[in-house]
Amino acid sequence: MKNILVLCTGNSCRSQMAHGYLNTFTQGKAKIYSAGIETHGLNPGAVSIMKEDHIDISNHTSNHVDEYENIDFDYIITVCDHANENCPYIPSKNAVRLHHNFFDPSKVVGSDSEKHNAFLKARNEIRSYFQAFVNEKL
Repeated sequence: MKNILVLCTGNSCRSQMAHGYLNTFTQGKAKIYSAGIETHGLNPGAVSIMKEDHIDISNHTSNHVDEYENIDFDYIITVCDHANENCPYIPSKNAVRLHHNFFDPSKVVGSDSEKHNAFLKARNEIRSYFQAFVNEKL
């Protein structure tokens, strides 16, 4: 079984959505972890937008990358530039390291509709990327 780590700054939004999709797309073929270089708790907008796609991430926790220092990862995927540039070294010597900077919907200020559209945009980008990842790598 493959171990996959999805890493973001606060492990509250983009990495949580990716975690939810990877759990769904891998169908038990991989153990999915998500973490941040900080912990910010779950973003309610991420929970809500994933629920619209019939994926419940409400039971996820916001974890710090140091919690997983003893796990040998097969893939480490950063989903924001800040985490990619500031993450401490993760000692998984055989890990394939991938990076994709996804749009951050939590930074959008505006009406409820504008915020919803921002989360929808990010969710759809994340879903497409991780569906392709699973199809190509697993």
